[in-house]
Amino acid sequence: MKALQVAIDGPASAGKSTVAKRVAKRFGYVYCDTGAMYRAVTWAALDRGVAIDDTQAVADLAHQIEIDFKPGDPEQRVFVDGTEVTTAIRQNEINANVSAVAAIPAVREEMTAQQRQIAARGGIVMDGRDIGTTVLPTAQVKVFLVASAAERARRRFEENKRKGIATTTLEELQAAIERRDKLDSEREVSPLTQAPDATRLDSTHLTIDQVVDEISGLIKKSASN
Repeated sequence: MKALQVAIDGPASAGKSTVAKRVAKRFGYVYCDTGAMYRAVTWAALDRGVAIDDTQAVADLAHQIEIDFKPGDPEQRVFVDGTEVTTAIRQNEINANVSAVAAIPAVREEMTAQQRQIAARGGIVMDGRDIGTTVLPTAQVKVFLVASAAERARRRFEENKRKGIATTTLEELQAAIERRDKLDSEREVSPLTQAPDATRLDSTHLTIDQVVDEISGLIKKSASN
């Protein structure tokens, strides 16, 4: 079976990362968490006192830091310059600022270059918001994964509880997700949008296994052509 590039895009908390990890494991592919890369830059900026609205300083920082991924159980571990930030990059302060960081053109340029290097040999599953449109426009399999804002808020709320992350109310989470959708969809650089050749998959009423099976079917079909 050919080693393909698989791009999974969609709004916040649609289940992209969870699904992408399972799909990658099923096919023996590499998983690249692009969202974690932008979160890592955001964490580094906040940790080092770099103002998020100082776009040049944030862009310079993105070029300077080293982002690394290592296998972990149950989730992949993320490091910035050797410091583990796996949990830190999921905190509410990061959630509130990552869209602004991801909208900085120079930051996106740097992250995109790194992501393309990772994907060059194929056998890769990459998730984010502009993978199929900008990062890997020639990916053989493209999926645009969506779910209702209410369902996405419920999932994030339950995930935060499991991880012991201090969280807001369900209503506040939904409002934050809706704001994030608006920011991601309206930003000037690489906005959240479905690629013309992507398969739209609504996960609102599907289990994770069902979503993985759907995407796996698309991969098998593409690999056999």
